[in-house]
Amino acid sequence: MDSNNNNNYSPSSTSSPPHPTSTSTTSISTTTDPVQSWWESVSKARSRILSLSSILPSHPSSSSFSLSSLADSDRPAISFLSSPEAYSHISSSLSSPLSGSGSDPLCQWLYETYLSSDPNLRLIVLSFLPLLSGIYLSRIHSSDSSSAPSLAGFEAVLLAIYSSEVKSRGGKPVVVQIPHLSHPSLYHTPRNKPHKSQVQAPSTGVLSPPLEPQIAIKSTKRPVIVGVALDCYFKHISQMPSWSKVELCRFAAAWAGQDCACQDKFDEFDDAAYFLEGRNVMISSNEIEDSSGISESEPKGVRIPLPWEILQPLLRILGHCLLGPLNTQDAKDAASVAVRRLYARGSHDLVPQAILATRSLIQLDKRTRETEKATAANTSSNANTPAKAKKPEIFLVSK
Repeated sequence: MDSNNNNNYSPSSTSSPPHPTSTSTTSISTTTDPVQSWWESVSKARSRILSLSSILPSHPSSSSFSLSSLADSDRPAISFLSSPEAYSHISSSLSSPLSGSGSDPLCQWLYETYLSSDPNLRLIVLSFLPLLSGIYLSRIHSSDSSSAPSLAGFEAVLLAIYSSEVKSRGGKPVVVQIPHLSHPSLYHTPRNKPHKSQVQAPSTGVLSPPLEPQIAIKSTKRPVIVGVALDCYFKHISQMPSWSKVELCRFAAAWAGQDCACQDKFDEFDDAAYFLEGRNVMISSNEIEDSSGISESEPKGVRIPLPWEILQPLLRILGHCLLGPLNTQDAKDAASVAVRRLYARGSHDLVPQAILATRSLIQLDKRTRETEKATAANTSSNANTPAKAKKPEIFLVSK
């Protein structure tokens, strides 16, 4: 479904996200007073958060939640970002069957908030990217997508993130330098030193080609735009709340498709080490409860095409969720499910890149869990081993 009608979505009298080369007419404050700058930032964040009160429906069951209490804190945007109640309220509205249209006020709020200059406000929008992109892609590729309402609101938010990344990259590709093995490094020394004329220069690998400005999401450009948005999420993933990461892992598992025996290929000879410790749930289960207290017994989303433009940033995010030392167990467990589903999908689709990447992540996940189990067993055995009684000390006093 080519949604060119997102030009009708005009959040701030603008039909589309600003062109990366366009000149902004917004006045720029030249104040250098740090206190005044801090106060302006706090005031802007408070205003944006309080404006949600007219957008979000009231929930009598959660009377303890208050937007004003978040807005009145010293760091309103960070307080909002760290609030599971705030995330739950906005998620409920975004998940509505009629959400995502060009007239959706919540999409308009997300769009305008991301266009602000406050980096903390932008983090709030990015924290909802897993849910927004998950719902968007699932609806686009669902069987009844032809009768689905307009998704111009979702697309405007995705285009705002994409356009910002186009501007920051400045028309340059994202590359990585791959050194030649003839050069010594911290990890190896070449056996035979090559002659000066035989020294190989490092090769350059292109992770992402130069980005082109877009004013609408066409079916041919959709994977690139969504992939760039996910890559932007990955850049700030250390600042994302755990429930946002779990959300993305659940959608990734659903995008990969239904359960398949292939996903347990690397676990078939393993013992209870690969049960999720303390939860009595197998790794292949999709019943995971995140730290916000929201239990998901049904898989999110539907099976969708997974081109490399989407799969590459998705695997980076899953790798962080699996191996990040500060991640919650919920995020690690959800990522463990997702990466096994994606391995099964890559095996069926015969995609070498996907197979190699997901297989590596599975092996790293297994080794991490083995190490954690061994550490826990050693700690338990040491705690149960009684300490040996010390021999009484005899002091000899010389006369």
